[in-house]
Parts: sequence; C-alpha cells; structure tokens
Amino acid sequence: MTAAAIGDLEKLAALVGREREGLLGRWREQVRALPSAQHLDAPTLNDHLPRLIDELAAALRERSGETIPEALNASSPPAHGLQRVQDGFDIEEVVAEYNILRGCIHDLAQANGLTLQGRPFHILNRVLDGAIGLAVQTFAAQRALEVRGRREEYLSFVAHDLRTPLNAISLATRVLELALPARDASAAHAQMFKTLRRNVQQLDALVGKVIEENTGLLSELGIRLERRSFDLWPLVEALLHDLAPVAHGAATRLINEVPDDLVVYADADLLRRVFQNVIANAIAYAPRGEVVVGAWQDGAQGHFECWVRDNGAGIPAERLEKVFDKSESDPGKAEGWGLGLAIVKNFIEAHDGAVSVESTEGVGSTFHFTLPPGPPAAAARAP
Repeated sequence: MTAAAIGDLEKLAALVGREREGLLGRWREQVRALPSAQHLDAPTLNDHLPRLIDELAAALRERSGETIPEALNASSPPAHGLQRVQDGFDIEEVVAEYNILRGCIHDLAQANGLTLQGRPFHILNRVLDGAIGLAVQTFAAQRALEVRGRREEYLSFVAHDLRTPLNAISLATRVLELALPARDASAAHAQMFKTLRRNVQQLDALVGKVIEENTGLLSELGIRLERRSFDLWPLVEALLHDLAPVAHGAATRLINEVPDDLVVYADADLLRRVFQNVIANAIAYAPRGEVVVGAWQDGAQGHFECWVRDNGAGIPAERLEKVFDKSESDPGKAEGWGLGLAIVKNFIEAHDGAVSVESTEGVGSTFHFTLPPGPPAAAARAP
C-alpha cells in the first residue's frame, strides 16, 4: 500500500470519528423520510449506528483486511435487526437506512476533499454490507417466527372453536337415535348413526390433538380487529340457537337477557367467539340448570359490560385467579376451562377490555367482560 493510500485511510478514519455526531444528525434527517422511522425518538432511531460508525473508523485506522464478521461487533447488527422488527420497519427500510449512511459518509468525504476509492472504498463497503447482511438475516428470521406464531395461534383458536359444533352434531345424532322408535329403525339407520358417531369421534380426537400441541403457543402477537357498531341481542340469540343442541343434551336452559336495543362497538366475529366459549363452558358446569346472558351500557362511563351467569357447580376459590390462564385446566373435567377461557381473555384484552369471574361452589359462576365505548359517531344507545 502506498504512502498516499495509507494517508487517505488515516484521514478518512479521523474524519469519520471526529464528525460522528454531525454524520448521525444528517443520517437521521434522511432516515426520517422512511415511514416507520417518523415516530421514533433519536436514541431509538440511532440504535447501534454510533457503534457501527466507531467500528468503521477503527477498521479504516487499522487498514482492515478482515472478513465481514471479523470487522463487526458480532452482536451489533443482529440486535439492530431485532430492534427494527419491534420498531415496525419492513426489510426494505432496514436496507435503506444503511445505504443512507453510506451516502452520508460519501458526502462527508467529498466535502472534505477526500475521494472514496481503492482501499477506503473497499473497507467502507465491507463493513456496511456486512452490517446489512447480518441485520437483514436476523430481521427476516424474526419476522418468519412471528408469522409462524400467528398461524399456530390461529390454528389453536379454530381448533377450539370446532369443539362446539362437533358436540352439537354428536348430541343431535344421539337425540335422533333416541327419537327413532326401535321398531322403525332399520339396519341402514343403525349403520348411519354408527358412521356419524365414529366420524365425530375421529374429528374430536384430531381437534384435541391440535389443541394439545398448540396450547403452549397462545401468545400476545397482536390481533387484527375489525370493529363496527351492531345490535348485540341478535348475535347472542343466534348463538344460543346454535348451542341449543348442546344445552338440550345437558338439559340446560339458555336465557337471553341482552336489551334488544343495545348497540356495541366491537369486532363481531371475535365477540361471538367470546360468548360461544363462555356459554359453552357454562353449559358444561350447569347440567339441568340455566345459563343467562346479559349486557348493559354504563351511562356515565359509556363502556359496555357483558356477563354470562350459570347456577352450576361453581369454581373453587383457590382456582378463580387462574381460570383465564392458558395452562390452567379443571382437574375434574376433561374440557373444563383451559384454552377456551384463555382465548376469551386474549380477545377481550385486544379490545382494551377486561375479564373477571365471580363464583361460589355449589351456587354458580358469573363471567364478566367489558368493552370500551365506540367513537362518537358510533356511540351506542343507552339501555
């Protein structure tokens, strides 16, 4: 390496180190144009870039011929990639912010009479390209894990929701079988009922396997809500109609006490699944009893409160605080609590609401959940 080339390396290293703060300021101004960077404060936006600039200056001073991993702090760019996932960046924005830094360094060198070519050019590109590669690799891996997690969580929810219609089919089959007098039953009828029972059992076993394998995967990954204003009474009434076969099999009476003029602001599909899980759970604990569904709007606060009350077996006091935990189950019932109530908690909290339960053994339980008021244009009518 010639003396002139060595001198250029030393000058560029000194310039980058001396002008680090100004370099970061110019970089931030340009990065702010990226949509995901606009809301970030300076420390969050900077993240590991000050350290990366120091690493670049050190590589220039040492006339580095190191490989990319050797020229970088091993944990710096990967940690930056993870941070940018949390910041909401997309992969193009992650690449762009490093290339903006490259451009800022070129401009700084040119403004100070230095031409980036030869060894300085190669060292700059090696350090920045290495940082891009490591950051993008970590960013992409984390995003892939999140997508997989969301798919597995959704599969858990769907699998659990299948339990209710499967139970209804099973009970309806049993009711039809009992309603058909033995003298009128034919071999074809018997074979049909047997086939129905066998397939329901197989489906239930498959659903149970999915739930078992995915119970540990339920997490707070963010639920996309599609809120709108709608009448609550018809939603509850239709759901009670769908659950009637299950209630009939348990000789449980279902009562809808939701005001017929109550309008809520929520994601209708998720709210239906909340009611379905809580009511199905109540039916299981109130054989030959009753399950009452109600709701009202607080006139002062504007929030909605919904409840499902049963006069069944109740929940032991020492288990009340755990019934919404995804890992908690009722030792006395194969399908008690568990993922169903964890889903309820997950969905209601996604609405910025809260869930709770009151229960006395031998008297029954009441599950409460709240929903915030809608925007002024979608305000619900008070009962």
